[in-house]
Amino acid sequence: MAKAFVIDVALCSGCYSCQMACKDEHCGNDWSPVAKPQPDTGQFWIKVDEKTVGSIPKVRVEYLPHLCGHCASPLCAGACPGGAVTTREDGFVLIDPEACTGCGACMDACPYGAIFNNDALGICQKCTGCVHLLDNGYPEPRCSEVCPTGALTFGEESDLAELIKGADVLVPASGASPRVYYRNLPGKFIAGTVYDPQAKEIVEHAKALAVSGGKIRSVLTDDFGDFWFDDLPVGSYDITITADGYAPKYFYGVRTDDCVNLGDIPLDRNGGA
Repeated sequence: MAKAFVIDVALCSGCYSCQMACKDEHCGNDWSPVAKPQPDTGQFWIKVDEKTVGSIPKVRVEYLPHLCGHCASPLCAGACPGGAVTTREDGFVLIDPEACTGCGACMDACPYGAIFNNDALGICQKCTGCVHLLDNGYPEPRCSEVCPTGALTFGEESDLAELIKGADVLVPASGASPRVYYRNLPGKFIAGTVYDPQAKEIVEHAKALAVSGGKIRSVLTDDFGDFWFDDLPVGSYDITITADGYAPKYFYGVRTDDCVNLGDIPLDRNGGA
């Protein structure tokens, strides 16, 4: 039975425990025949990618743990000219450090950037799933073992079926079929603050509409005059903001290639009163 990882991005706090535990397990330790030591610098077999989106004051920080996909159809294995990349019965994709020549073909083929070249040893390296531990009675790899929020779950792919349902994989178009699944991957957002320039006060409970492709989303401004359209697909949106006693405000063709802060939005009172 194949093993799998399920990562709930909404639970990841960016503590980097998984990244540090991987370093602790593999730097300076020779786990042959599974893997040679990971260098102290230059390689992260699991890495927490941190990204700041939006603009002040509508800013969020997103964390995405990133590791080898241990794919069902690993492109790295097909690219390796010497057959050094193999798949175990439990689904883990490994690079044999004795057979690897360090040619880098697997690195070029990997759609996830999860393979590294160890210049000192002349080999390519990546996440092993800590199979040296699993094969000796450990229930899970170090990365999932130390996750304090439960964001990183490891187990039999079949046992994780409910968690995997509705989850996403990275770079699905590659056809590699990774066994690292992501829940709650964040979409884009459109946000802003609505205020009355005459009263010099924010406007609570103003209605904001976002229209794209015939689909309509509606939110109200909160006690601070803020509104957020969360988890939006990339696309073009027409935004309308209305409130009783005020003329509507329109924003056409707002693109969500990146998260958008529309800033402070003044609403003019009807009749100018």
